Amino acid sequence: MKFVAFDLETTGTKPREDMIVEVGAVLFDGNRAVKGYGALVDPGIPIPLDASAVNGITDDMVKGKPKISQVIEEFADFCGDLPLVAHNAPFDFKFMLEDVKLHRSVAPSGIVLDTLPLARKVFPGMFNYKLGTLVRHFGFPSGTFHRAEEDSSYCGLLFAKILETLEMRGEPCSATDLVKMTGKEEMRFPQFAPQPDQLDLF
Repeated sequence: MKFVAFDLETTGTKPREDMIVEVGAVLFDGNRAVKGYGALVDPGIPIPLDASAVNGITDDMVKGKPKISQVIEEFADFCGDLPLVAHNAPFDFKFMLEDVKLHRSVAPSGIVLDTLPLARKVFPGMFNYKLGTLVRHFGFPSGTFHRAEEDSSYCGLLFAKILETLEMRGEPCSATDLVKMTGKEEMRFPQFAPQPDQLDLF
């Protein structure tokens, strides 16, 4: 299965109050990472020290970087209609959804899948289901955490492991099947029609 694993870094945890400061994504073909996308974002507000302490992103790093409206368009172009995968996906989905609706932006059209409840279903009995714990458990190559493109890569490897395990068990693993397995509602970004250029008729 081809899919895009993605991750966001933000100024906090509240989608309507806090802002995205980094978008990362990695295109996978099965368990093979094909290409990546990463962009720092000017959030338009100061980054709190506690957020910088987690992800290492500072005000100086985002100064002069693109706004989220531009980055979403680039991200949508990168993803196309492929399934999207994130760990604790509702967090990332809700943040990006706020900006997609605010800017009536072009957005990825694929279904959004969550590796957190999938891992709980497929790999029961783990100590916890944090991404770092799962990465270390399965021995995935890893470096730092809490940077968007790197975390996307780890998430993609985890999702590929979930698919591989389900296939070995002979269980269905289409995107629709995986949503049903989690028992959660389907997540998709709204699709706004591109705004036509205004013609100067006078």
